[in-house]
Amino acid sequence: MPGLWEEGERIIDKPSFGYTGWGELALEAVELIGVCTDICVVSNALILKATFPEITVGVDASCCAGVTPEAHAAALAVMKSCQVEVTGE
Repeated sequence: MPGLWEEGERIIDKPSFGYTGWGELALEAVELIGVCTDICVVSNALILKATFPEITVGVDASCCAGVTPEAHAAALAVMKSCQVEVTGE
């Protein structure tokens, strides 16, 4: 959608829930959104932090949903403990 992203930003539509192709990309920062917070989002956030430990990995919690509210909250807590920046709560 035009106007939602800054120049130089891009959307990456990954082919699997725990995507392992992140290392093929030159990334300076990543913001994740999606469903399910407690499956796809947390998996990719942790893969990204392991692949690129020095970049900012963020998750906009207001653009995510979990299987249950409790699972969503638990996944956000795990990501925070692994230095993922969670916003939008």
